[in-house]
Amino acid sequence: MEINKNYKLLIASTSTVYGSGYLEYILDEAVQFLNTDEILFLPYARPSGVTFEEYTENPRKAFSTKGIRVKGIHEFDNPQEAILQAKAIFTGGGNTFLLLKSLYELDLIDALRVAVNSRTPYMGTSAGSNITGLTIGTTNDMPIVYPPNFDALGFLPFNLNPHYLDPDLNSKHKGETRETRIKEFHQFNSQAVLGLREGSWLEVKNGEILLKGDLTARLFQQNQEAVEISEIDF
Repeated sequence: MEINKNYKLLIASTSTVYGSGYLEYILDEAVQFLNTDEILFLPYARPSGVTFEEYTENPRKAFSTKGIRVKGIHEFDNPQEAILQAKAIFTGGGNTFLLLKSLYELDLIDALRVAVNSRTPYMGTSAGSNITGLTIGTTNDMPIVYPPNFDALGFLPFNLNPHYLDPDLNSKHKGETRETRIKEFHQFNSQAVLGLREGSWLEVKNGEILLKGDLTARLFQQNQEAVEISEIDF
């Protein structure tokens, strides 16, 4: 699988795992990977409808413990220029449809592609990870708003399903499982989908994709049985 060798990506399933604080489980890894003293935060996914400033306080507090400054993109008069001049970029989770709609409306898609192609480190969690794939068609979120299309940044040559959950064999719930939903996606779409469990993340650099964390990932490919993988080699 060929990946642009300029890309430096840290793609996490979630910002918070059970029993720990915001970014706590991945903070040291993120600090080392981003290797900067200042991060530009994109709060557009706005979980639960919080304000941009309220949301930005979460990564600001987390990274401040490591001596790293975080600035919200909403603090800049020119968001495109803020992205192009950023030392590192972090896009948080929330609603993927809202996030992508905001990026298109503010004309930031191309700016993000230029920045990442210029070796600016990029970190995403949840929705911020979803947009690094080919499309957002395998997000778990409700379409509370409508972006002009589902095309995402395309840094990864597949789709992601963050917060991937295995079927609970003891549950009495009879609705569709996550695996069923992804199989439905493959009735109409050909790209592979990686189910990324909470506590796992992808590290992309030097043209390689590494699966990190303690858990395997679930790989879905059209017309094939889903498989567990510990390495990204499909």
